[in-house]
Amino acid sequence: MDWLAANYPLLKQIWVVWFLALFAGIVFWAFRPSNKARFEARGRIPLDDDRDGREAR
Repeated sequence: MDWLAANYPLLKQIWVVWFLALFAGIVFWAFRPSNKARFEARGRIPLDDDRDGREAR
């Protein structure tokens, strides 16, 4: 437990860097041009008619 208390500031900094890198990776993946068509198609789902032809309630 002494090791954890002694290294707490370092671990806190590593944690912040890890989440910043994770966030940047997710943003990079989301804005890649190859994902644009898929995201646009999924964004139209609420506006599309039902697939079986029934009207939405």
